[in-house]
Amino acid sequence: MDERVGGSQDAEEPGPPGMAVSGGDGPVVGVAAEPAPPGRPVRQVAAASIGNAVEWYDWYAYSFLAVYFSARIFPTDAADPLVPLLSAFAVFAVGFFMRPLGGLLLGSVADRVGRRNALTLTIVLMGGGSLLMAVLPTYAAAGVWAPVLLVVARLVQGLSIGGEFAASTTFLVESAPPGRRGFFSSFQYVSTTIGQLVASGLTALLAVLLTKDAMGTWGWRVLFVVGAVIALVGFWIRRGAEETHPARDDLAAGRRPPLFEALRRYPRQSLLIGGVTVAGTVVYYTWTTYFPTFAQVSGEFPAAEALLVSTIALAFFAVIQPLGGMLSDRYGRKPALIVFAAGFTIGTVPLLGLIGSSFVSLLLVQCAGIVLLTGYTSIAAALNAELFPGRVRAAGIGFPYSLTVAVFGGTAPYLATWLASMGRAGWFPWYVTLLAVVGLVVYARLPETAHRPLG
Repeated sequence: MDERVGGSQDAEEPGPPGMAVSGGDGPVVGVAAEPAPPGRPVRQVAAASIGNAVEWYDWYAYSFLAVYFSARIFPTDAADPLVPLLSAFAVFAVGFFMRPLGGLLLGSVADRVGRRNALTLTIVLMGGGSLLMAVLPTYAAAGVWAPVLLVVARLVQGLSIGGEFAASTTFLVESAPPGRRGFFSSFQYVSTTIGQLVASGLTALLAVLLTKDAMGTWGWRVLFVVGAVIALVGFWIRRGAEETHPARDDLAAGRRPPLFEALRRYPRQSLLIGGVTVAGTVVYYTWTTYFPTFAQVSGEFPAAEALLVSTIALAFFAVIQPLGGMLSDRYGRKPALIVFAAGFTIGTVPLLGLIGSSFVSLLLVQCAGIVLLTGYTSIAAALNAELFPGRVRAAGIGFPYSLTVAVFGGTAPYLATWLASMGRAGWFPWYVTLLAVVGLVVYARLPETAHRPLG
């Protein structure tokens, strides 16, 4: 990918700063001055981070708690007691595939009425979905309306989480002072991981304190109440944040981009977002979500110890994200991405092959992968934002990113489990390796965007 990544744009609206773009009469080089970032950077990071943490807390809480509430929301089948649980995870998948729509619609909201308003809307939707989950009637009390309302809650939350990445990514990067965009963008995955750790920690705590019957009756509802309360706090913080949209005058004058403008005018950038994301999302879900299961399936590792290793590794993952962001601000995005992709091209099969029965060896394998993964996760938000002009940045990121995550990241754990059930668990590391190669090719041809002004 050379520097001519702009789509068919008008000459008066340049593409990403410093990139050659096609105008009506030929190529035009647009170099925009970077807008001054808002003040109170700590408040800005907190506004983006708390909402993102709440979004992912609720998202993961559903998967952790499905085993407790599924039999009460779905009709049971005497012939197969797993039917309610399978139904609950089917609804989980439905929410996953709402994310691209959320990225498009709520990303467009962020471009049309401002980042802060979009962030406020996403946290209201997620909090509302969490509250609905907390008060869901049982199948015994409401019949078919119980699973119907569950589907509605998950659709709302899926829409919200798709829009959250688009809005919070643009908000974080636009809030950054010059030369700090990578550092600010790293908090995207810091907050995501915190939400995941809080959800798993509270679930484990309640499971220890309550009986299994109490967890199934009312205990699972507590976590969704907590999610709704935290969403209220996040709503208050986000309402006090400063708007970062670089085209504030356009918003005030009502000059707002149409829904599909990013896809229509910047098709190459949209495809590039998918190419940048495909390796990162598969590796991320493999190393942070599916890893404990893979250790149990492939290495016959005890479940409790595998989960403990994963928890420690996730905490380590959150801690090192800002370091990765700062390094990319100094040395560029491309070196970090190339190290990430090359590392997993060479190391996926050997690393996953080292999984054995030792607690220490499993922890080292997961942490080694996490260090390499940081080359992608710590800067993904910054790189994505740097590929689009501010007018359509959120929608431009939201749809292709969320679609790629849904197709590749969301299916990675299922594919790995299916291969294991077919006696082909060893094929999955080669699948990850193949996508890492694809990522390496894309990253090698990327223009360096770290030191360009953000238009």
